[in-house]
Amino acid sequence: METDQKKILVVDDNLELAEMVAKLLVHYGFLVSIAPDGRTALKKVLAESPGLVLLDLNLPDMSGGEVLKKIKETKNDTAVIILTAYGGEQVAVDLMKAGAEDFISKPFDNELLIRAVQEGFKIREAQMEDKKLMRFSSFEKFFPFLAHEIRNPLHAISGALAIIQRRSNLQDEMLAKSVTIIQEEIQHLSGFVQECLDFIRPPAKSRFIKVDLNEVISVVTNILFHIFEQLSGKIKIREELQQELPKVWVNYEEIKHAFLNIMKNSYEAMNNGGELIVKTRFKSEPSPGWVEVIFADNGPGIKKESLSSLFQPFYTTKLRGTGLGLAICRRIIAERHNGKILIESAEGKGTVVTVELPKAQGAEVPGES
Repeated sequence: METDQKKILVVDDNLELAEMVAKLLVHYGFLVSIAPDGRTALKKVLAESPGLVLLDLNLPDMSGGEVLKKIKETKNDTAVIILTAYGGEQVAVDLMKAGAEDFISKPFDNELLIRAVQEGFKIREAQMEDKKLMRFSSFEKFFPFLAHEIRNPLHAISGALAIIQRRSNLQDEMLAKSVTIIQEEIQHLSGFVQECLDFIRPPAKSRFIKVDLNEVISVVTNILFHIFEQLSGKIKIREELQQELPKVWVNYEEIKHAFLNIMKNSYEAMNNGGELIVKTRFKSEPSPGWVEVIFADNGPGIKKESLSSLFQPFYTTKLRGTGLGLAICRRIIAERHNGKILIESAEGKGTVVTVELPKAQGAEVPGES
């Protein structure tokens, strides 16, 4: 993070508590300032541009709601986390609807505070990135607006659910099941919003490095084992990887994301068991040479009439799919890395996804001196 993103303003008239919080945050590498009242806080927001404000609800000169409103009017990029005494949760939830990113009930433990602060910065960074995504079609420009309109009520729902969990008897099986369903739906919507933003995120050329795709496959395979732990005994992954594979010039995180999407599709298609074969090889022609990665599963396959639509945004054959996974893959591989992605499939015969990426300039090729 940049320095201004690490700045935190703690606003609380209880200076003993404020100093204790400041000491903890400094220990975790943040730059911290303290304000004992609303007016001082607003001056410091303008002068110091903190990335995040920890805001007490009850201040001697202004209400926390007033301070929040003025912060969002003058420095809308500033993340705000509400600090509230027990019993003030409903007010905090209302303030989340007004733009606060989260709330914490006093007394709180250190781990909860640090986790909330880290999440607050993530939300802020996502919101700042939303504003950069203005070079796309009118259809795609709608995505940041969609993200904003969904994220705000989602945060409020999460906060309200946290209150319900604290104040309810979760030994009641039906209630516990209902809470789980709400949590799962929140995660599903959050994932959908993130996929929308991933689809239109501008490429970061500064993050391109030389990468061994065999290593990326190894990392993604380990991630899959954790995500689909319950299927570990049903699905087998067989790797046929060419050794000393030439490196490719890519954004590592983006390629990892694309491979994860492809392999997750195979896992989800083989819910009842199967085998996923992952192969890599180098092709010297056409110039400059290409690294080919093949993902072949023996799942149920895809209907012929669906093949031509697989890369279209929001097209999905899954009951709970967003329809953006393969669209993101194509954008990453073909549009941002000058590569190729091809899907071959037939009902009852499985699916083969082939990815080709150009060899990095100067990368060593096996067999060449």
